[in-house]
Amino acid sequence: MEPHEDLNPDTDDLPLRANTNHILVRHYVLDLTVHPERRVISGSVVLFLEPCCGGRGNAEEDDSGPGAGNGASTAEAGGSQDGSVCRFRDVDTTEDGTKALGKRRMEKIPGAEERQGGELQAVSGIESKTAAQAENIHSSHLWETTSDDDFTLVLDCCDLDVSKVEEVDVTSVSAMDSFPSEVASERSGVSSANPQAAFIQKLVSWPSNRWRQKHQLFLLCSQTPGAQDGSSLPFQRDQWSLQVRKKGAASPQEFPRAVRICYETRPTGRSVRWTKDQDDRVCVYTAGSPINNRALFPCQEPPVAMSTWQATVRAPSECLVLMSGEEQAVPAEDGDTRFSTWSYYVTMPMPASTFTLAVGHWCQVTAEIPPALEGEVRNRTDCGKTAKPGDVSGERTEAGLVSGLGSSSSKVVKGSPHQTSSGDRTTCSDSTFSYAPLEDQALSVTDYSGMVDDGVSCSHGDYPCRFAERSAWSQRLIPYRVFGPVGLLQQAQMGVLQLLPRCLAAAHAVLGVHPFPRLDILIVPAGFSSLGMASPHIIFLSQSVLSDGSPGSGESCLSLCGSRLCHEIAHSWFGLVIGARDWTEEWISEGFATYLEDIIWAQAQQLSLHETAEQSDLKALLRWRRLSDELQNSQEELQILRPNMENTGQVSESGSSTVKHALNPDKTFMQVHYLKGYFLLRFLASEVGDEQFMDFFRLFVKKYHGQLILSQDFLQMLLIIFPDMERKGLTLSAIYAEWLDRPGIPKWLYERSSVWSQARLVEEVKAELTSEQLVMLLELLLEESELSVATIRTLQRTYNPHKQDAEVRHRWCELVVKHGYTQAYGDVEHFLVHDQAMGVYLYGELMVHEDPEQQALAGRCLSLVQEEMDQSARRVVEEMIL
Repeated sequence: MEPHEDLNPDTDDLPLRANTNHILVRHYVLDLTVHPERRVISGSVVLFLEPCCGGRGNAEEDDSGPGAGNGASTAEAGGSQDGSVCRFRDVDTTEDGTKALGKRRMEKIPGAEERQGGELQAVSGIESKTAAQAENIHSSHLWETTSDDDFTLVLDCCDLDVSKVEEVDVTSVSAMDSFPSEVASERSGVSSANPQAAFIQKLVSWPSNRWRQKHQLFLLCSQTPGAQDGSSLPFQRDQWSLQVRKKGAASPQEFPRAVRICYETRPTGRSVRWTKDQDDRVCVYTAGSPINNRALFPCQEPPVAMSTWQATVRAPSECLVLMSGEEQAVPAEDGDTRFSTWSYYVTMPMPASTFTLAVGHWCQVTAEIPPALEGEVRNRTDCGKTAKPGDVSGERTEAGLVSGLGSSSSKVVKGSPHQTSSGDRTTCSDSTFSYAPLEDQALSVTDYSGMVDDGVSCSHGDYPCRFAERSAWSQRLIPYRVFGPVGLLQQAQMGVLQLLPRCLAAAHAVLGVHPFPRLDILIVPAGFSSLGMASPHIIFLSQSVLSDGSPGSGESCLSLCGSRLCHEIAHSWFGLVIGARDWTEEWISEGFATYLEDIIWAQAQQLSLHETAEQSDLKALLRWRRLSDELQNSQEELQILRPNMENTGQVSESGSSTVKHALNPDKTFMQVHYLKGYFLLRFLASEVGDEQFMDFFRLFVKKYHGQLILSQDFLQMLLIIFPDMERKGLTLSAIYAEWLDRPGIPKWLYERSSVWSQARLVEEVKAELTSEQLVMLLELLLEESELSVATIRTLQRTYNPHKQDAEVRHRWCELVVKHGYTQAYGDVEHFLVHDQAMGVYLYGELMVHEDPEQQALAGRCLSLVQEEMDQSARRVVEEMIL
């Protein structure tokens, strides 16, 4: 069968090739080894598969009802689903082993580095492909022995070197004592000609209350050898996919239910980013690439392929391994190899795009830095002063700092087990998590007891759901940790660690139960191209959100950090536990998080209703100005929030599809889905009332958590709850036409912006401005065609804009460049080097004036950071300069 159908990889659309209407991955077991010296990750992934029941084509019935978003339930049942794409992770321009598994060392499956040589051969004579495409096509020597009559498993895959694919023989597992007796008897009583398939079907269907046993059995199955005949499964890899066949298996039902793929990533693979952190140490992390995780492991990208997973990651012992996982991992040391093994897992079925990994030499940020080390840390808080290789004094400082934080390097960095008084027994200490007390109990005034009966009636598939746990509804704070490079520990302590408990408690007060049981925050390297990225259990933050802690920076510098934390935390509800069924509907994630960011941050600040309204209006005006400018300088087709319109959520017969404009570099840096989506929600709130709108949000979360939705699911439920809206002409089609299906700015937004322009915080100008007011002042000054040097110097002396948060520094640098204020060119260079997440278009400003000194500055800055820059950002900047 032809897996690709009519997909065209030469456009700026992202192909999703997995045939999820035919067969679904229910569980992944990953066994990975990180090789920093080679900048690759090698190992294997075992896929546990389930054929889909029913039809293979698109559902033609009307999916406009509230139940249309129930993609998770459909996927759990093994049926086809006409929803195709959902970006669950948020990139802002966006599991832990059980105790039993943590003690069990996974047997090392030979990885790609041990199996290359002879397994791969290029396919020649492909007349229908271009030369470039032909270079990207590789297959095993067995592929030509198969035919198009054989069923093809199609996985999303690129930038991977696959060395072997084999069927996993689970027959030996039945002899293990760890099997529950009822499972063994169920398996032995199967009269099917394929008992392995029957056993795995039973395993993937186990109820959620047995998830721990289920994961143990998945792990045991993943460690078994390949098929008894020792043969590999034929496979072929092209630019965007990996295709696997078994000779003679003509249908999904005949295809193996457990498949092992041995592979190795590439140093330049687009799913993971190899770079150096602010302390000049090598690290790697999943970068939130437009291609998601297909260059980390072969997977099914469409979100309807909701799956659980568990992972074992081996890394050098001095490294910390952070992942999206439900418990804190306790590393197992291997003294012989100087590697440690970390195990993580998830029990909530989620898209493969949410798998998140970070490996590096980061330290945990603690509440107090020992007085003896304060001076040493302060000397390193300038992230430009990284320790150089071979710098003995720098190494001594780091060792002293880590030691001073309460433990040895490995224990503090990793949160390793601490010895207790009970003999040889070790326990994982909770002291590595923070449960900071909150002084003001008003942060949790909302009573959700009325929403919790004797258990919430969940509409999603079966998994251990926190919304159904009564204790979770009263848990204002979940365990949290903050990690970062040594050079930024103090800044992260003053900002992130100080604000995080207030933001978490505020989010609970606004939205209710935290969807995930814990949270790690990591300050990622300077080359990270966005301000933040939210994934299950972990958030990546850019160093640009941190205050530099210098005199004069003030409390206002915490505003950017606090609001960004609230934005990323909001994604736990919108973007993660509730996701878009179609990735082109990014506003469902980004617009919602931007809207909720303001409400949660105001709650965290304990603002009055009047203060909340004033701050909200000021931010609305700033966003209006940004959106208006962006829409005037972008392609109209990139301004539409629902680009697939009436075809939103539809996929091909096999389940494959494309994500419109996902690979367009211009779209990467656009904010339209954030801003226009945010304004749509503000408009709807103005129609029903702010308080009533938030009540509706909580009701929507209760109904749709654990599911995939389309715009219509949210809007139709809103229209049902508030029928007066339709009587006023606000029908579903009217909202589509005005807000979602057309470019440009809706009429309501034009009218409302004039009101925001007259707000008190906009009119008010005084010596001490809030961060948002200072941004507003600089934006107004940017509209002036001429400013004298004396005026700019007075502005610099009065407000110290170079010491403010990154939003202020960005506008200040724009002002410096526009008016050629050479005395502050150093501020521009510092911004471009240290705030890479926000500086891309500042390069364009430096080039457009055709000033030789400014153009030289742009070239110098690019040369300083090009090796650590995000690949997409680097390409855009190089086009501007070269």
